[in-house]
Amino acid sequence: MNDTAFTIGTFEVKWYGILICAAVILCISLALHACEKHGIQQDDLLDYILFAIPSAIIGARVYYVLFNLDNYKDDWKSIFDYWEGGLAVYGGVIAALLAAFFVALYKKQSFIKIAGFAAPYIILGQAIGRWGNFFNSEAFGAPTNLPWKLYIAPQYRPIPYQDYQYFHPAFLYESILDLAVFAILLVLTKTGRLKKDGNLTLIYLILYSLVRIFVEMFRLDSVMYILGVPVAIFVSVGIIIVSTAVFIYNVKRG
Repeated sequence: MNDTAFTIGTFEVKWYGILICAAVILCISLALHACEKHGIQQDDLLDYILFAIPSAIIGARVYYVLFNLDNYKDDWKSIFDYWEGGLAVYGGVIAALLAAFFVALYKKQSFIKIAGFAAPYIILGQAIGRWGNFFNSEAFGAPTNLPWKLYIAPQYRPIPYQDYQYFHPAFLYESILDLAVFAILLVLTKTGRLKKDGNLTLIYLILYSLVRIFVEMFRLDSVMYILGVPVAIFVSVGIIIVSTAVFIYNVKRG
């Protein structure tokens, strides 16, 4: 697939950017429609969004750069060339939550409540945004001949797999699993089974981390490694341990 949707003069509009923007617009629209039912004013939600979205972009880039410093040691200016690629989902989520925390602190509101409300929409946005990897020929797994195989052009294939044409569409697996997590969070929200607002955020973090571990275990094009293991797996395990501990603590407190 061509990663460029169209051009305006010399400016190229990428499919990846279009999909990310579409995900943001859709999720904001859904959240604004539902927020007042959860005791959150639309104006307050917009304040959180105003700070969370740019923070997510910056955080996604900073996270990627920190784990790939060797790529920028000879050209530090290229750190700011985010349009060349290099955004990490975890960095975006962490930065967005931090931004929301400080906004809640300033407004003297419950960060836990706003984070719990936002969790289903965050994972829905991730499910949609993953399709940007399709146009970028990214997030693919081992070679396969399954009916849903993904063609990867030679320039994007890892060196040991140059003779293979079709690979597992890891981005698709994550997108489907993200949608499943979205459905679970939506059901939990509708039924009101979680007595504490924070538990929904914890379940989001645990379930998405499990999804990420599953996908990363067979991805061939992960770009960040420590001791031969994708960084995302280390981060996911850490998030699962901490989130599970806090969740158990909440449950025991009733």
